[in-house]
This record gives sequence, structure tokens and C-alpha cells, in this order.
Amino acid sequence: MLFKDVIGQGSVKQQLLQLVQQNRLSHALLFLGKEGSGALPLALAFANYVSLFSYAKAGNAAGVSTSLFGELGAEQGNTPPVNESWQQADAWMQQQPAWSKAAGLIHPDIHFSYPVVPRKSGDKPLSSDYSTEWREFVKQYPYGNGYDWLQFIGAENKQGNITAYECNDIIRKLSLKSFESRYKILLMWLPEYLGNAGNKLLKLIEEPPQDTLFLLVAENESLILPTILSRTQLVKVPALDIKDIETALTGRGKVAEEQARQIALVSEGNYHEALQLLQHSGDDWQGILREWLNAILKTGPVAQVKWIEEISRQGREKQKQFLRYFNHLLQQTIRLQAIPEISAQLPDAERDFALRLNKIASLHQHQAIIEELDKAAYYIERNANAKILFHALTIKLYHIIAKSEVVEMK
Repeated sequence: MLFKDVIGQGSVKQQLLQLVQQNRLSHALLFLGKEGSGALPLALAFANYVSLFSYAKAGNAAGVSTSLFGELGAEQGNTPPVNESWQQADAWMQQQPAWSKAAGLIHPDIHFSYPVVPRKSGDKPLSSDYSTEWREFVKQYPYGNGYDWLQFIGAENKQGNITAYECNDIIRKLSLKSFESRYKILLMWLPEYLGNAGNKLLKLIEEPPQDTLFLLVAENESLILPTILSRTQLVKVPALDIKDIETALTGRGKVAEEQARQIALVSEGNYHEALQLLQHSGDDWQGILREWLNAILKTGPVAQVKWIEEISRQGREKQKQFLRYFNHLLQQTIRLQAIPEISAQLPDAERDFALRLNKIASLHQHQAIIEELDKAAYYIERNANAKILFHALTIKLYHIIAKSEVVEMK
């Protein structure tokens, strides 16, 4: 993974390089970014960058240098030029003898940890048991999320974990000497799955062996053990700019410009979401929504039950996409109320539908519906029963908007 493979995030890339160039790098970094922001690809590119630093061979050193962590280190060795840009860093990486190993995720000094499940009952799974799947997953879905990964390894409804057994294996690996690089690196993806077993790593993170770097990549800060959180240097990875997503869709996915623009707007800074929307771009979300609202407001319980049966047969990802689409339309509706001039920026179909939503409910009601949709998406991610969930949501939406004028959605 190179820095150029990471969509946008130019300022974060330069921030990381400055930490290295100024010897201000902590022993443990936490890459914190919401789903689809690119925190994992960014951490992978940075891990590759650091792993390609090596000790100088005897007789070739200019003298003693400090390490990346500001400590007295060994000979300077093979390091990139000072004050380089991330483009120059990419060029430097590709010139190094070990680049092919780093790019293939097989560098002996970069270790990976991520949530896994037992292959059979009674197993004590390790991340290394899934190393082949991990390399393939990162290659195919660098912007994938935890759910994507667990489905990729066939977890089905099993809960992924980073176990105490895994923590013991991490301690063992990092106690060994590095093979080729000057630095040993542990990249842990989704430490939210760590649980109390993570306390085993506290001493190692606080007082690691010399030239050891922890890179934690997380989406939800509140689910990380506070004891680990307090021992890391935070690297905030913001949501992507709409223009960056649009450019990535047209350049990487060969998507038509108009479609890319619409998907980028709906995805709201989440490239994973943009790819999901692209995958389901043939789905008639607006037609499904129109049918649901008419069942709630006009045609009654029989139509509601029929609609709930149909949506329940869809997969969990499609159900989430549908709720997010409705959420997006409601947000556009609220913006139209506040700033009518933005109507010209919306596609015709979305603008007309948003205007009709404004006739159905007030601003306060729109906000209440958004809260219910967010809750429903949260429960779907946690394997809630779809029929029960959408039945309850239908009743809640009826009570939220029942006192407004009933307008058939066309």
C-alpha cells in the first residue's frame, strides 16, 4: 500500500511524515476514523513506510542518529530524504529492496492483528491463522468494515474477537528481534473487538522493546479500553471530501460523472458507503420508500404487512442502505427548508421527493424520524429480527407523522 492508494487525506499524510522527520513519533498511534474514511489504508501505507527503514551496514554509517521516537538510536542507515512530500515517500518506498514484501503484506517485521472466529468449536484462533484471507481482503476491499471482514472469512453470525490468546501471541512476536527492518510494527485493526483481554498489552504498549511501533486502527473511540486509549497518540482521520469520493469513483471505478456526483453526495464522506451505493445503484430505493410511506399514511395495515414481508427478505446490507437513503432524503429536506436555494443542486427526482416530504412532516418530525432510522440501522448491524424491527419502525413513523396532512407520495 502506497500513500497514493489512500483516497484524499493529504493533510494527514503530511502530518504522519512530519512526525517521522521531526522525531516526534509515539510508540503507539491510534488512527481514528469513521467507516469509509480510509484509516486502514492510511495505516498500512505508513506501516510500509516505516518498515523500509533499515540499519546501516558496518562501515557505511555517517554516525549515530536518533530513532523515530526521539531516542538515541543506532546508525542512520537507509532512510528517506528529509522534508519530503508523500509523493516523494511513495517513490522512495518503491526503490527499496524490501518493497515487494511490504506491498504483499508479507514483510517479516510487520505483524497484523484483527478480529477472528474459531474455525471449529474449541479452537483458540489467532490472526495469523487467517493471514491468507487477510492479504486477499486488503487487496480487494481496503475500505471494507468489520462486518465485511467477518463475512469474508465465513463467520456468518459468529462474533469476532481479539482474544487473550492473541494478545499473548503479540507479546511473543514483539519480544523477538526484527529480521530486516530497523522497526518492528504491530498493526491492530479494530481494537474495539479487544475487550478486557487488552489489559495484557498495557505494559507492552507503555514500555515496548526498542524500536517497536503499535498502530491501532479504530472506528469507534468509545468502544476502546480507556487504559489503552490513554497510552496512544491520536491521529484523527476525517471523513472524505465529497470531491475526493467523486474523483475516486470516476477514476478507479470508471463511474459516469453524474452518477459519481450523486453517489458522493449521498455517501457523506464514507467511501465504503459509496461503493455499497454503487453496487445497489439499480435498486429503486425511492420506489420502495414511496410504497412504505403510502402504506403508513394511506393504504393501511394490510399494505404495511406486505411491505414489511418484502423488505425483510432483503439482506442486512440492503436494509441498511435503504434506511441510509431515507435518512439522506430527510437531511436534504431539512436543508431545503433552511436554504431553499440549494434545490438547484439536487437531482430532479430527489428535489421533488424532498419537497413532498416537507408537506408530510415538520422540521421537528423530520428530526424525530432521523433518530428512529439511526436506531434501526444500529439494531440491524447487531442482527435484530428484520420483521419485528420494521414493524416497530412502521408504527413509530405513523405516530410521528399521523397528525400531519396526509399526502400520497407519487
